[in-house]
Amino acid sequence: MKTLAVRLDDELHARIGMLSKLSGMTVTDTIRTAIEKHLDTLANDPAITAKAEELRAEIEKDAELQRQALSALFGSSTTQAPKTTRGRGTKG
Repeated sequence: MKTLAVRLDDELHARIGMLSKLSGMTVTDTIRTAIEKHLDTLANDPAITAKAEELRAEIEKDAELQRQALSALFGSSTTQAPKTTRGRGTKG
């Protein structure tokens, strides 16, 4: 779990504190729930989804260029990790 410090103005802090108390939740849980709901909203936004697809395509293009550069430098064998086997020695 990560810790995140967030600066809030006094009014917003008071609202969160009061609503948390009234709902029987901790301030941390109230903030966590609000963030989760907002992230769900963003994830379902068609504009965000379109941007995510554009970013995915850009990342895949960059990754392919890097793979090609590695192949040009070191040959195509660098695309797969070498397999090593460890066998048990025989006692004689």
